[in-house]
Amino acid sequence: MSYHRELHNVRTHIATLRLALLAVTLLAAFMGWGWHNAPRDLVVHIPPDLRAGSTQPAHEVPRANVYAFAYYIWQQLNRWPEDGSEDYGRNVFRLSAFLTPAFRAQLTQDLEKRGRRGELARRVRAAHEVSGAGFEPRRVEVVRDGEAWVVWLDLELTETVRGMNVKHTRVRYPLRVVRFAVDREKNPWGLALAGFASAPVRIDADAEEERP
Repeated sequence: MSYHRELHNVRTHIATLRLALLAVTLLAAFMGWGWHNAPRDLVVHIPPDLRAGSTQPAHEVPRANVYAFAYYIWQQLNRWPEDGSEDYGRNVFRLSAFLTPAFRAQLTQDLEKRGRRGELARRVRAAHEVSGAGFEPRRVEVVRDGEAWVVWLDLELTETVRGMNVKHTRVRYPLRVVRFAVDREKNPWGLALAGFASAPVRIDADAEEERP
């Protein structure tokens, strides 16, 4: 009786070990599948001011980062250092990864229209923030949390043709920004300009104090 009891215990133990081995194998396969399907790159937007610390979900984009993106890309689009007839189109092509297809098409149409009117030849343009009109939370409206925003940029535009000043004005641009994680290699921000929320307007010194 003792022999048969021990044999039964051994068989039971072996069966238990087989079940444990099967469970470990399934767990390892599940972990391997998860590891294989995990993203190779993860973009985490860190707010610029960390003096008070920050708890930042990976999917959330701080307003300061959205503003910085919109300002940088729009300023680059409006930087024509030599000849607008060449620089404008070159900028649209160079920055196409930071533009939605619809907005890129809109800019291309604007380029062609200005070119036919002769508004770009030998034109030099520069754009920078109006003094005192830098980032504030009120300048970035969250349309859809983590997905879409409207950014109000107050910029000063300067244009010259053959060295002669032809424009010096201040313009408020309400730019739409959307999440656009299409090509991480070309667009590490994962954001894109999607056009205007409303028509840009000229501003004066008094308007700078008003809420965008």
